[in-house]
Amino acid sequence: MGRVLLLRHGQSTWNAQGRWQGWADPPLSDAGETQAKAAAALLAGFRFDRVVSSDLERARRTAEIISAELDLGDVLIEEGLRERDVGEWSGKTRPEIDELWPGAMQAWREGRLERPPGGESVAEMTARIIPTIERLSGDEDAGGMVLALTHGGVIHLVERHYQGDQSATANLCGRWVARGPRLGDVFAFDHGAPTTIL
Repeated sequence: MGRVLLLRHGQSTWNAQGRWQGWADPPLSDAGETQAKAAAALLAGFRFDRVVSSDLERARRTAEIISAELDLGDVLIEEGLRERDVGEWSGKTRPEIDELWPGAMQAWREGRLERPPGGESVAEMTARIIPTIERLSGDEDAGGMVLALTHGGVIHLVERHYQGDQSATANLCGRWVARGPRLGDVFAFDHGAPTTIL
């Protein structure tokens, strides 16, 4: 029976500037590097079998820091954990998006807009993310406990897919996905202690 802790990456330089990232690849900020080291200290009591990461720099670097601190070996890259492609919104702040596409962000949040302009739809995200989560949680692997560094959009999609709702995910916060009574039992990771939110 596998368990996966989906953990959002540390603060990136664009997070600090309030810019939408999507598939853009800004690095971690200095604060993000510090956050990753602090997260490793909180995770020290868990017995992860492996660390995987999105291929984007902000997640990969966070994974490398945590893995080095916990002596977990090489970080394996899982492209299925990549953030949503936000298309033309990439690199823009919320006020810039609202100015250039009036009402579009609100429509997107309410489910009335299928995708950001030039970006990825929920169906396209689901087709690449959910099979990755199911494989990591033991569908094809031997199980065990996996630390997966990913992105807020990925974590939101997993919550929606398995629970039907979602909550905000700050940098270095995350959710457990476990093979329990049913695949997709989701847990919140809060200050080092896993607690069920079902």
